[in-house]
Amino acid sequence: MASWYERNILPKFLACACSGPQMMRQRSRLIPRAEGRVLELGVGMGLNLAFYDPARVTSVSGVDPAAELRALAEAAPRPEGLEVEILPGVAEDLPFETDSFDSVVCTFTLCSVHSPERALAEARRVLRPGGRMFYCEHGLAPDADVARWQGRIEPVWKRLAGGCRLTRPILPLLEAAGFSTEGAESAYLPNVPRFAGWNILGEASMVNLA
Repeated sequence: MASWYERNILPKFLACACSGPQMMRQRSRLIPRAEGRVLELGVGMGLNLAFYDPARVTSVSGVDPAAELRALAEAAPRPEGLEVEILPGVAEDLPFETDSFDSVVCTFTLCSVHSPERALAEARRVLRPGGRMFYCEHGLAPDADVARWQGRIEPVWKRLAGGCRLTRPILPLLEAAGFSTEGAESAYLPNVPRFAGWNILGEASMVNLA
């Protein structure tokens, strides 16, 4: 059962943290690339829904474990005619058949799942051959001084931000799960604190695991 903080404060905290201008700009750059049948991991408040192109996307299925966030996603703006279903679930154990989706979208989600390795394995499982994963995440910074501060801040940040970790190495996790990260973009987002601002954006195809 969600705590009082998780029910009443956390959604407001996440709304502030995840809907800032720089985060929304990144969403607007990435989400229109998705196509076909789309699965969104950690749909949260539905902040991505407004950016899907209904001419390219046949449907969007969004999963999230938090009932409070799913309710916000149900009411979130989206283009007319976009077919959307919001479902309870966790990224590590998806309620879908193998090879079910053309695109998997994962934005600011790998930081908070319990097992990113399992979540990415599930994403790979439900993607059809030739499907792609679209990701935009924050993670472990390449600069040692920033990374040290991330490690110091993370225990408190994780409690405030619904389990969000600051130190997850996003590209190595994707590559270990069998995704190509060629062409990934990474930079500190402007006007975002550097401990939370190292951003990685891209689209990944599946490669054969050794």
